[in-house]
Amino acid sequence: MSIAVRVIPCLDVDAGRVVKGVNFQNLRDAGDPVELAREYYRQGADELTFLDVTASSKGRETTYDMVRRTAEELFIPLTVGGGVRTVEDVDKLLRCGADKVGVNTAAINDPDLISQVADRFGAQVLVLSIDARRENNPDGSRHTQSGYEVTTMGGKHRTGIDAVEWAQKAAELGAGEILLNSMDADGTQDGFDIEMIRDVRSVVSVPIIASGGAGRVEDFPPAIEAGADAVLAASVFHFGQLTIAQVKEELRNNGHEVRL
Repeated sequence: MSIAVRVIPCLDVDAGRVVKGVNFQNLRDAGDPVELAREYYRQGADELTFLDVTASSKGRETTYDMVRRTAEELFIPLTVGGGVRTVEDVDKLLRCGADKVGVNTAAINDPDLISQVADRFGAQVLVLSIDARRENNPDGSRHTQSGYEVTTMGGKHRTGIDAVEWAQKAAELGAGEILLNSMDADGTQDGFDIEMIRDVRSVVSVPIIASGGAGRVEDFPPAIEAGADAVLAASVFHFGQLTIAQVKEELRNNGHEVRL
């Protein structure tokens, strides 16, 4: 029996409001996170992802109260990320109602955090978030073998780390899932980075959530065909361009099992 493809709205939160921009720039208000969570649950979202997009760069903790209020509205898995630095942060988020916790910068700074979280709570709790950019150096040089570089701080900081190699290492350390976000495609609505998904899929067996670039219903099936297990989108849902039902119908019409 095949596993149903998951459709996941993402709430990018800054200062208590859902925001969305292009390549994490020019953020505009998209609404109240608790209200949006309630609406996406009503629409049939399989999961919800909640990212405090400025927590790491501004040194703030995730707003636990908002997580608690959001979790109270949902009966589907909730993933929370942004500003998660320690095993204790993960513990607190789980106690607030999160089902899974996303880690990005802290895992890059200390890869052992991945195995520590997996050992204590189980691999299924840890979602490794990878914000990757294609290397487009003017002289044609590459810092990475794959050509995809891990970035942090909303894509502003280059790490020199190969995104494909990092995904493989993180899975080996115990990451239960990989949220693969194309920083080049993010917010552009030009489609997912299919090649990147395919390249990461070739080295990991854990589930991959494709993120960055969704604009039309036609963009979603190719991401699954490239190896993603779930598709994540934000602005197309927040601003009413697409509904979750439309995305699921397109996936089903292309032969992919979805939960109706």
